[in-house]
Amino acid sequence: MSLTVIRNDITRLKVDAIVNAANNSLLGGGGVDGAIHAAAGKALLEECKTLGGCRTGEAKITSAYNLPSKYVIHTVGPIWRDGEHNERALLESCYNNSLALAVQFGCKSVAFPLISGGVYGYPKSQAFKVAVDTIKKHPAVNKMAIYIVLFDADAMRAGSAVIDDIKEYIDDVYADSHFEQSVRLNPDFASDFVPDIPPLCSPSMGAPLSCPNSFQSESVPGYAQDDLFEEDDLQSRLNMLDESFSQMLIRLIDERHMTDPECYKKANVDRKLFSKIKNNPTYKPSKITAVSFVIALELDIATAREMLAKAGYAFSHSDKFDIIVEYFIIHRVYDFFTINEVLFEFDQQLIGA
Repeated sequence: MSLTVIRNDITRLKVDAIVNAANNSLLGGGGVDGAIHAAAGKALLEECKTLGGCRTGEAKITSAYNLPSKYVIHTVGPIWRDGEHNERALLESCYNNSLALAVQFGCKSVAFPLISGGVYGYPKSQAFKVAVDTIKKHPAVNKMAIYIVLFDADAMRAGSAVIDDIKEYIDDVYADSHFEQSVRLNPDFASDFVPDIPPLCSPSMGAPLSCPNSFQSESVPGYAQDDLFEEDDLQSRLNMLDESFSQMLIRLIDERHMTDPECYKKANVDRKLFSKIKNNPTYKPSKITAVSFVIALELDIATAREMLAKAGYAFSHSDKFDIIVEYFIIHRVYDFFTINEVLFEFDQQLIGA
């Protein structure tokens, strides 16, 4: 169904299965492993004793006992040496084997910690990228809700140069937005910056106080202004509706010679949700979904704004999420991982993770 990255305590999640980053003995340890054993109670350890351990890259499943989940899937990640000792392949196996067990046991939701990203020393940013890439390629991503649970922002730490650029851009946009707002709320605020301009219609110009051609209609005695719009005129206006979000989405997919699956998978949108959007021209997706399609289609900023408007949204310069996404579109950067690095850095909701 989806892949979502969250900050939370994995032992408190009400999902069908949580994944434990265990050691080879499966008898408990530190970090996530210790937290899961402590929350589940002694019965988890007793069952783990019957499993005969677990080899690196493989996975085994137990009941969850006192945890809110149904199952605990135990997998053993690789210890980082230098990246030249099959670490990536073993880490991929952890995710693939864990998901295979989740499917086998009928799970509809599963939560992963950042496997090997703790005491095993796998660089967190690399471990996170392996997690996302592997999960997105697995067929289970279309069948269940999958979560990557992080305790801190280190796993998605973007380069300092990018962060500095974003901060500067946010500051500039906020400054412009707040100045405009101040002018609207207090016209005297801008009196030193805006020259006096005579009104278009004034007695000094020899024109009447009410300007001609200013969308005025002759009043009709006994009728309110709104009554002047006839019913058939309203119907004709309704028959001239603009292209909907759904129609624009399908058109842009065709224009870019993409297939439907290529588009919704790149946007990390569930197939059922995509079908709902495609088959219902009046359907309004969430803003996150709409933005995900904007990025997947690699739209320019003008087309992006138009597409968001079709769904009833706009980029607001008072919202950090909007400013960050707008920044990347303007700079023609459409890599979900890069964008999400920065969104995560600023504690914003992620897109198409």
